[in-house]
Amino acid sequence: MHRITVLAIFSLLLSGCEKGNPLTAVKAVAVGVPSLAPFFEENSGLGRDTTAVLSQPVQGSLQQGDTPGLYGGSKQPTICDVAKLERFLTDPRNHLKAQAWAGVLNIGMDEIPEYLHRLTPVLLRHDTLVRNHDYKKEKAVPYNSLLQSGISILVDEQGLPAVKCSCGNPLRPFEGDTGRISVRFEDGNKKWAGYQRESVVAVKPAPRKLARIALVDVQEPARGINRPVGSTGEKDTTFNTKKRRTVPDLAGTTFARASRVLIDAGLAAGYAGQGVPSDGAKVTATDPPAGAVLPFGQYVMLTVAGGGTSTSGGESGPTTTPPPPSSGAKTPPTSSPPKPKSSGPSGPSGGRPGESSSPPPSSSSGRPGVSSSPPSSSTAPGSPSPGRSSSPPSPPPSTGSPPSSAPVTSSAPPPPPPATTSAPPATRPATSPPATSEPTTSEPATTEPATSEPATDGPSSTVAA
Repeated sequence: MHRITVLAIFSLLLSGCEKGNPLTAVKAVAVGVPSLAPFFEENSGLGRDTTAVLSQPVQGSLQQGDTPGLYGGSKQPTICDVAKLERFLTDPRNHLKAQAWAGVLNIGMDEIPEYLHRLTPVLLRHDTLVRNHDYKKEKAVPYNSLLQSGISILVDEQGLPAVKCSCGNPLRPFEGDTGRISVRFEDGNKKWAGYQRESVVAVKPAPRKLARIALVDVQEPARGINRPVGSTGEKDTTFNTKKRRTVPDLAGTTFARASRVLIDAGLAAGYAGQGVPSDGAKVTATDPPAGAVLPFGQYVMLTVAGGGTSTSGGESGPTTTPPPPSSGAKTPPTSSPPKPKSSGPSGPSGGRPGESSSPPPSSSSGRPGVSSSPPSSSTAPGSPSPGRSSSPPSPPPSTGSPPSSAPVTSSAPPPPPPATTSAPPATRPATSPPATSEPTTSEPATTEPATSEPATDGPSSTVAA
């Protein structure tokens, strides 16, 4: 009787939590399945998806738009015909569509050509949450959707998804809790092979405009692609993603600066804990430690002390976290406190997926490409962009347009900084072997009933910067 009473009380408590934080319904959008209400017909030749992309493991469900290897490319870069989309949107016969399209992106109709010229075509390497839009009754109708990896999109100057290429539908950042979603597979979008809940991501804007985006060739992962922002592939240069990159010495720097330095080095910043640290939080250790060498796009886990959490979610107040789990590198970690119950880090170019429940990503409520997160507090050394200067301390979050003098950065990796070694302490046990994912397919289903898959409601174990 006592046990029944306790279980009943626990059930009521859970029910109360569910009512206060309900699941967000998300519609699955598979490769090759046409939209029921697109802005432009899928067979109009605007874009071309690929079925050969496996959703990559990721460290945390909230990814920054300049994360190295977040997006993919190929040797046939014409995956999105931007010129044709511009002709459609400026055709007087499509005036009402263009008006609704521009309204979603918060630009004037006369700004459409200039805006399109600032976008960059890429392929998704992760199943990605976005705020999608249908065109119904001469209006843009928003809905949350999960785009399958392999779908071609246009991204803006801060790495945010802006347009779904095949139909021209405008995209905005997903605004819900990435850890509390219910994915609905319906309207021919059956659950695709290789779908893994832990590989789903949402994208938050890079703190500053990008000069170029570092992509990974979806057919040849050893081939990296540096694509200038606003180009469609004709100016691509390549690099070797297998080339090892040295982890810089980041102890004592701020979380914002450490993230920037890692990105400039072709590495990704990860964080073990519930919530993304604030930009001013001090880094106390990295895993792997300074001097370790990693392939392009691999995660370096940052341990911080103090500074609270960022505006992207989480509670404020001082935060001290234990060191993150091993990243899989053979170099020993730099700290010895107890190991948290989080999965091992893995970069966008491979590794082990980690269960996560991230806070909602920052959303842009101003003009497209405007970040709601503050810019980095300082300019990272080793940036490939010329003429960069140190930025002033981080201002409060703003939805206004970025100043014209804002420094331009790049997610492309420059030559690695000099190795800085640290004395290795005692090693710790190896983590469990990485998970693998099945090949991705996307055969449209016309008779399968709609299904949905609720997300897990567990606490986040890792959130990437």
